[in-house]
Amino acid sequence: MTIETILKIILLFFVLVSIHEWGHFYFAKRAGILVREFAIGFGPKLFSYRRGETRYTLRLLPIGGFVRMAGEDPEVIQLQPGQTVALKLDKDKVTHIFTDQIEMRSGAIIGTVEHADLERQLNVRLVVDGEPTKLAVHPQAMMVSKGREVQIAPLDRQFGSKTVGQRALAIVMGPVMNFLLAVVLFVVLVIISGIPINVKLDGVSKDSAAEKAGLKAGDIILSVDNQPIGDSTVKLRDMIVDSKGKTLVWVVQRDGQEKRIEVTPELKKLDNGQEVPQAGVLLGSDKRSASAGEIAKNSWTYLSESTVGILDGFRKMVMGQFKLDDLGGPVKIVQVTGEMASQGTPSYLFWAALFSLYLGLFNLLPFPALDGSRLVFLGIEAIRGKPIDPNRESMVHFIGFAMLMLLMVAVTYNDILSLIKG
Repeated sequence: MTIETILKIILLFFVLVSIHEWGHFYFAKRAGILVREFAIGFGPKLFSYRRGETRYTLRLLPIGGFVRMAGEDPEVIQLQPGQTVALKLDKDKVTHIFTDQIEMRSGAIIGTVEHADLERQLNVRLVVDGEPTKLAVHPQAMMVSKGREVQIAPLDRQFGSKTVGQRALAIVMGPVMNFLLAVVLFVVLVIISGIPINVKLDGVSKDSAAEKAGLKAGDIILSVDNQPIGDSTVKLRDMIVDSKGKTLVWVVQRDGQEKRIEVTPELKKLDNGQEVPQAGVLLGSDKRSASAGEIAKNSWTYLSESTVGILDGFRKMVMGQFKLDDLGGPVKIVQVTGEMASQGTPSYLFWAALFSLYLGLFNLLPFPALDGSRLVFLGIEAIRGKPIDPNRESMVHFIGFAMLMLLMVAVTYNDILSLIKG
């Protein structure tokens, strides 16, 4: 695998995950939700920096990403009565709350918490040298403990305080961004690929049936057994496969002249043991630029046919009509991406668009931990008029995430075994 291919694999993962998480991030910020972290990958942090209110991280395991919003899980930033803290003020408002190494906080007010409200009233009552003191807390104040800073989240900055519509938009826009990216990539694919105007032989395999019959690279295929081929490589492939080894009469154009050539496809055994007729030709075409209408039409064809194929795959999964070998984990994805990248830009773009579309549809499945499941919970809330207990919802998502990780481990193990077996 070349350096260029490796970089294309990394680029594909980074772009597809980033565009998905950016959809969550942007619409959460628009709704006024505090976004604590924008992460690419899971597991231990490899790289991290903070900009504004959000920490951006790159994590070890390249199996997705996440946007952590305040209030998605029960808030843990709390002060307890009797707790000794040090408070740093700016313009009479608390900007930093230190919960350890109290004596080392120079210039801070040190006291014992009598009462604290960091979500609604945004104030804290301290007992300082025996005297009660009430202080206002800045809505972006930082809680500092063991060297770690965490910004407080007033109730109006938390995920749960927003309307069902705002929360649903912040969730659904992740998959939507994947859909939009797929559309853009399909459009670019059609533009750079052009419109085929014929079927031409880009190559003829040595000692193949085609070579023995006299076919040459550059031949334009006009008809086979009196059936016009036009620009359909699919039609020609199907005719070869359906020939069952019988002789086909090809009419080709070579150097401006038509030639009649008889080709008898030879049976070749595939890896699965099945014998399939093959002529031994590499099919291509001459092309022209696509019109605006053709770009729209062909892009829609790519999008619709790919969507139907992906949804049919999901249906088979639900119905149990699949084997473990039919699934692919990170290893298989890297392998296929590398193969597509090595085949050239059109193949790479098609795979990137297909993969982006798959991620968008997969995340909308109503399975715990996926965006689709979170939308289901919001739908239930809209119907019953009140939210489900956040602790229960978090538990459901945790179980779903654990199940997905177990499946990921299983398919990755299977991918590695398949590579070892060749």
